[in-house]
Amino acid sequence: MCTLEKRGQLFLLKLAGDGEHRLNPTLLDSITSAITQIRSDPSSSQSVLITTSHGKFFSNGYDLALAESDPSLRVVMDSKLRSLVADLISLPMPTIAAVTGHASAAGLVLAMSHDYVLMRRDRGFLYMSELDIELVIPPWFAAMIRMKIGSPAARRDVMLTAEKVTAERGLEMGIVDSSYGSAAETVEGAVKLGEELVRRGVDGHVYGGMREALLKQVLHTIGSNESASNRMRNSGSKLYYVLKNSVIGETVIKHLKKEQEDNAENFKFCTGFGGIGGILRYQLDMNAFDEDLDVYDDESD
Repeated sequence: MCTLEKRGQLFLLKLAGDGEHRLNPTLLDSITSAITQIRSDPSSSQSVLITTSHGKFFSNGYDLALAESDPSLRVVMDSKLRSLVADLISLPMPTIAAVTGHASAAGLVLAMSHDYVLMRRDRGFLYMSELDIELVIPPWFAAMIRMKIGSPAARRDVMLTAEKVTAERGLEMGIVDSSYGSAAETVEGAVKLGEELVRRGVDGHVYGGMREALLKQVLHTIGSNESASNRMRNSGSKLYYVLKNSVIGETVIKHLKKEQEDNAENFKFCTGFGGIGGILRYQLDMNAFDEDLDVYDDESD
């Protein structure tokens, strides 16, 4: 769960408790509810959001243990985080992540969804763990990383070596805007920055619109993934996934019956974090197919 406090024109959103703040449906709903509350405040367009956490973790990413117990929750968590990130991008105010502990995988994406990232340097790291846990990174994660990390070498180190990035290293990479000696100092730094941004007196709606324009590709990728996930999840009892390897011309067809959807491996094939193409590791030529041909429901007319 999270808590929300208003200090003048600052909204302070805290991920509560001393756990890992895994992004399960309950926590994601709680954060989204807080963002909705902030957006509805009459002074929101003259305010600043600061997101931080209690304990040693900012967020340790998706709740993978929960997803193992119910594979359908992989899609639910990804969908809810995409919606939350889109909300943050469109929020009519500057946003600051005060990272006072580890931020891993989806937790790092959540932090990078803010305009500014402040981090303590005495503990914690930023860690895109997918390489180490053998999950292909979702395309919209990659879109966020491309936008937020300017150096190709830094992007390589984050994604393809799974470097555990300290605050000082994050400053070098351009991921972190400033670092502090403790958790308390990090939050204090975020409050100071937030107050400076409030004093500038920018129109939050203009600010949010400019952020949306800047992150247009991220929003587009989020929307594309949502559409694909919905087609996979909401189709009929028999599904055909058609993919083409553009290098050798091979066509791959995967057919799932309804009863097979309960199988974790089959579900991962269709709707796992990496998506079909990522798991197959094929070079795909999706332009060879109309969008409606991606999924077939042979019970439809």
